[in-house]
Amino acid sequence: MTDWSVIVEGMSGSRSDQAARNFARATKSLVRRGGGKAVAAKPGKPVNPGKVETARSSNRAERAADRRQAIVDAALDEFIDRGYAAARLDDVARRAGVAKGTIYLHFKDKQALFEELVRTALVPLIGRVAAPPVAGGSIRAALENFAENFVKEVVMTRRAAIIRLIVAEGPRFPDIADFYYREVVSRGLAGMRALIELAIARGEIKHQGLKDFPQIVVAPAMVAVIWQGLFGRHAPLDATAMLRVHLDMIFGERRTV
Repeated sequence: MTDWSVIVEGMSGSRSDQAARNFARATKSLVRRGGGKAVAAKPGKPVNPGKVETARSSNRAERAADRRQAIVDAALDEFIDRGYAAARLDDVARRAGVAKGTIYLHFKDKQALFEELVRTALVPLIGRVAAPPVAGGSIRAALENFAENFVKEVVMTRRAAIIRLIVAEGPRFPDIADFYYREVVSRGLAGMRALIELAIARGEIKHQGLKDFPQIVVAPAMVAVIWQGLFGRHAPLDATAMLRVHLDMIFGERRTV
């Protein structure tokens, strides 16, 4: 065991007595905690700075993504409730629970925020139109599947309000109408035209001129969106059944055994 009295006496000769007594008390306390032996601090496990920084960066990215999504969700509510013209970023920030300045970290302005809504809510759905039909499946089956999904994911949801907003305010704000045409309408029509041409080549559709007017095929979808928004509370529309009748007119009625 270390003889602390010898150390203390040595210190007393070169330092003040008070300093020596303080040192003795501190070292004896360490000895008691160490079971009579001086205890050295154990070295900790080495920390990899790179891993720590990566974890911090990942957490920051997740928090930023969560804030961005909260802003987009709040913007959807704000645009639906107030319309494009009256919607304010101050109110979007309040709904999202963030500072207004945080919105500008993600979006340049109100138009950029609205465009993000269109990209996330509608573009992925339209992308399915351009996808080729399942191997061995008919074009009619592909269009029926699209019609059912459109009703479930657009007509019967708040996404339909985005389309109605563009129809109502697009003439006053041509930039958002142009964006919607580029990102949604043009892609949807191109995909629909490709399906119609394939159906004609397979003999599923007889009228050759339909390939020049794919709008005819998608028209009932727009009717359903507008009808439900304006008159749904008075005369609810079975959009799925209407779309099936429309496909019967294009492909011919299904034969039942």
